[in-house]
Amino acid sequence: MSDSETPAIRLERLSKTYREGERQHRVLADVDLEIPRGATIAIRGRSGSGKSTLLNLVGGIDVPDSGTVIVNGTNITALDERRRTLFRREHLGFVYQAFNLIPTLSVADNVRLVLELNGVPDSAASERIDSLLEAVGLGDRHASLPDVLSGGEQQRVAIARALAHRPSVVLADEPTGNLDDDAAESVLALLDRLVRQHGGTMLIATHSQRVAEFCDTTLFLSGGHIERAPGKT
Repeated sequence: MSDSETPAIRLERLSKTYREGERQHRVLADVDLEIPRGATIAIRGRSGSGKSTLLNLVGGIDVPDSGTVIVNGTNITALDERRRTLFRREHLGFVYQAFNLIPTLSVADNVRLVLELNGVPDSAASERIDSLLEAVGLGDRHASLPDVLSGGEQQRVAIARALAHRPSVVLADEPTGNLDDDAAESVLALLDRLVRQHGGTMLIATHSQRVAEFCDTTLFLSGGHIERAPGKT
C-alpha cells in the first residue's frame, strides 16, 4: 500500500475506561475506524461521550486500555512516552476550545515556539511566521501580546501555531466553543481552508451541527461506539 493509500488514522479495537467513584465508565468500546488522508471528520456526541478522549488517544496524549492507534502508518500505542512526544511534536497539530497561548510571549513568539521545538532554522521560521500570520489576518500583530486580542484573534493565533510545523494531522477539540457566532464562523472557515490547502487530515470534536457542516463526514460517538451520520460519506 502506497503512502497515499495508507489511512491517516486507523483505530483497531480501541477501548478506554475511566473510574468515576465506585463506577467504571467505558467511553470507548472496541472502536474500529479508518480516516483517509485529506479528510475532515466531525466527531459529535453529548458531553461526556468520549469525544475529547478519542482525540487524546489519537494524539498520543493518553493511552488506551486496549487496542491500537495508527497515525500515518506508525503504531503510536507501541511507542514509549518520549517517542510519542516526539511523534506528536512533528506530525500533529492541536487546536483547543481554550486558546492556550503563553500570555508573556508575543503573537509571533507563540507561533515561533513550535518551530523551535521542531528545529526549524530562525530564517525559515521567520518566513513561515510572516506567511501564517498574514494567512490568518494578523500580519500586523506580530508584537502584540495575547491579552490585547479578541477571542477570535487569539484563536487565529492558535491556528497559526497549530499549523506552523505543517502537521499532516490536525486535532481540534471544540475549536469555536469560546467564540460568538460571527467569530466562530470566520475561524472555522479559516481553519478548514488552511488545513485543506496543504492536504492535511483533520478530526474535529464538536457538539455543533454548524461545525459538522464544514466536514466531509460526521460520526456520532455514543455508548462507547461510533456510528456514521446518515446521508454523508
